[in-house]
Amino acid sequence: MFQTAFQVNAFQNNAFQIVITPVTPTQTGGDGWTKEEWRRAKALDKKLRLAEEKRIAAIKADQEARKDFIREQVSPTPKVSKRKQSIVESEQVSEDTPSEVTKYDALIANLERQKQDLFDAVLIRQAKLRLEQELAVLEAKRKAELDDEEAILALIL
Repeated sequence: MFQTAFQVNAFQNNAFQIVITPVTPTQTGGDGWTKEEWRRAKALDKKLRLAEEKRIAAIKADQEARKDFIREQVSPTPKVSKRKQSIVESEQVSEDTPSEVTKYDALIANLERQKQDLFDAVLIRQAKLRLEQELAVLEAKRKAELDDEEAILALIL
């Protein structure tokens, strides 16, 4: 008599299992980078490497120009001119004009900032996805508890 009133399979252990499939953006790598972001990061690395090479070349050229200037100041080479000059003219290097080295320093700083912004964007997106997954788990648990409460109320009534 009691065997027919209670169904054995009414409450299954796996009825409220939570299965979450991770939400991933399209075309990501193993570490959360999209192909576009990966391509952009490689391009930034290449630009950064080229800018650093140009900066090193500019430093070498600047040092060579400084050596030539000092060499000219110490032992000036005679210059052939048609008229006599009573005053020795020297080339003055103006410190107000930015050199190529400072331009390359600014370029390198800008490229590094762009690269850091790209890394930050990837980290923010990964954190957002992780929070969305946690929210989905909590929502599924809330619905499971709500179903449990409704089942208990149905048994009581």
